[in-house]
Amino acid sequence: MTADRRNDRRIVDIVLDEGPVVRWSPEIERERSIAVCDLLEDNRFDPAGAPPGPYALRLAAVENRLEMHIRSAAGAEIGRIAVSVSGLRRVVRDYFTVCENCFEAIRAAPPSRIEALDMGRRAVHDEGARLLRERLAERVVIDHDTARRLFTLVCVLHLRG
Repeated sequence: MTADRRNDRRIVDIVLDEGPVVRWSPEIERERSIAVCDLLEDNRFDPAGAPPGPYALRLAAVENRLEMHIRSAAGAEIGRIAVSVSGLRRVVRDYFTVCENCFEAIRAAPPSRIEALDMGRRAVHDEGARLLRERLAERVVIDHDTARRLFTLVCVLHLRG
């Protein structure tokens, strides 16, 4: 694939549909911010049947679905992808639990405890990314790193629900 084609199959703008005013903890806000920055810096996003990008994406949690509203970078409507997240609930819950433990450990735990918790966090994060990638497979091709960053944003969106 040429460099130009790779640049056409990526997200260049992303917005989270936060609904009513959402106030996240500083730790969650930091995770959200890092995921967005990392996602925009490097990603692969190739919606099936869509014209070449790059793309602007709006993510929303609607009932038991993740909705991805896709536009061209110029703002033209391209389409919407909706996937059930009911199968991700356990992983999202596990991810929040391990993140909370990590946030607490950073304040007082020895480095070995922090490292062990972080390894667990990464494993749960990878599982969530794999499941999300599988759910999206027929509708959009994403790489592992893109799936990880999108999974983080799915988790953040679930905080309001």
